[in-house]
Parts: sequence; C-alpha cells; structure tokens
Amino acid sequence: MSDKTRIKDNRIDLRVTQEQKELLERAATLKGVSVSAYTLLHVLPAAKQDVDSHERLVLSDRDRDLFMSVMENPPALKGKLKSAIARYREKYGE
Repeated sequence: MSDKTRIKDNRIDLRVTQEQKELLERAATLKGVSVSAYTLLHVLPAAKQDVDSHERLVLSDRDRDLFMSVMENPPALKGKLKSAIARYREKYGE
C-alpha cells in the first residue's frame, strides 16, 4: 500500500512564528504543494537519516578488521569474567 492510499488519520501540530509560517507557505507555494506536504517532503528524509544513523554502527576499515579478528580468534577468558562464567555454568549448566 503506497503512502497516497493509506489513511492519514494522525496529526502533528507545529507551533511557529509568523515569519516561519510565511516562509514555509512561500516555499510550499513555489513547489506547488501544501505546507503539510512541503514539511513532510523535507522532514521525513531527515528523520529517517537520524534513525538510521542511530541504529547503524559504521566502522573504519581498521576497526572492522580488528572486530573481525577478535570475533574469529577471541582472547582467552581470565580473571573475574572467567570465574563468573564458571559459576553461572555450575548453577545453570551450559
């Protein structure tokens, strides 16, 4: 189902100054769309980018190589972590 055929029954109210409103109205008019359509046209891509950048981890080549190396050849466990895992396994099994 495309965005045009979905029912739009939710609202977002946005309070702006008179100058901001006039600027948005002028820009929307120049594009031949409503203020709502103009706002969505510009805000949704920015929102998607913010969510994507928050949910994705981008590593440098060096960091990626280091991560993959540690995943393929994990260091031996020692100290408190090793003893905590041993206690857990004794209590709950593998």
